[in-house]
Amino acid sequence: MKQFGVRLIAAFVVAFGTAPLAHAEILIGASGPMTGTLAWFGEQMQQGMDMEVAELNATGGVLGQQVELLMVDDYCNPEQAVAAAEKLVAARVAAVIGHFCSGASIPASKVYAEAGILMISPYSTNPTLTEQGFANVFRVVGRDTLQATMVADYLAERWGDQDIAIVHDGQAYGKGIAEEALRRLGEHGVTGILFEAIEPGQTDYLKLIDKLQAEGIDALYFAGYAAETGLIIRQARSRGYDLQMIGSDALASEYFEQVAGPAAVGVRFVSYADPRTNKEAAAIVEKFRANGYEPEGLTLYSYAGVQVWAQAVEKAGTIDETAVIAALRGHEFDTILGKIGFDDKGDVYGYEPFVWYVWEQDSYAPVDPAKVTD
Repeated sequence: MKQFGVRLIAAFVVAFGTAPLAHAEILIGASGPMTGTLAWFGEQMQQGMDMEVAELNATGGVLGQQVELLMVDDYCNPEQAVAAAEKLVAARVAAVIGHFCSGASIPASKVYAEAGILMISPYSTNPTLTEQGFANVFRVVGRDTLQATMVADYLAERWGDQDIAIVHDGQAYGKGIAEEALRRLGEHGVTGILFEAIEPGQTDYLKLIDKLQAEGIDALYFAGYAAETGLIIRQARSRGYDLQMIGSDALASEYFEQVAGPAAVGVRFVSYADPRTNKEAAAIVEKFRANGYEPEGLTLYSYAGVQVWAQAVEKAGTIDETAVIAALRGHEFDTILGKIGFDDKGDVYGYEPFVWYVWEQDSYAPVDPAKVTD
């Protein structure tokens, strides 16, 4: 990972306050978890953005100027996200591509709104992010309301007459999806659902598993990140517990299998569509692979975030926030995600944002929607 370089840049900002980098003609910011248990997502963010910045600069930059990327670590933590946002504001960035976690993006968005800085999140899916009424906030990924609806519809159809549990990690991302799934199941008339929260970051969830077994739970929807999901299903299997696990979009990473081991096989989840299969992304995917990097997860979403910003600036003819926002709302953009646009809230449209997947041996694969309930 490029954590060493990231720390140096972040330290530079802390030390020199508002002084911009002398060699950056247009400075854009980014923030995500560059350290900690979610650091692999931060690496994906940086890989995606670095690639698009390099592509832009190789073809003349933006408005004829070179682009420089300033990445700051937010640890996927609300308080640290505010501090990271303040660093980027102090550095006078033209825009921010970030953050990753919804729990970081939501408080950081307030800082950018007050400072008049455009924010494009490549991943944060919690509806609150774009429901706050900030004109400067956009995202290139779908909202959790759709993800939760897909999961709840599956649970109602396939498991509605059996015992279901919904468990979340207490964070903005997981809690939001879980609550929306519970609401949707209520619309289906499914009641008596065990609804629980866990403390993330633990190494032992056997008490939860014991409770699920005692309650006779047949299907568990866990709304949270890959580490906890992997531990829960691995420890359930160690008890001989034939639990059907359904996960959320954070399972679209090899890290889940590293944690879960053989127990990963058969775990189903709804996640953001994989852009690696898009014809628009073919050349970039091959370039990543030629460089020895597999652009999984949100790598290409981060690439698309920079891509959209650059096209909007070119259409606006300036990096002025008001003009770029108007361009984002008034145009559609050709990206590796396809042709996309943004509604009045800043939510993306133009492609199907979520897809069903199942973990197989060593990889995950899409599931035909007609066969999800098989």
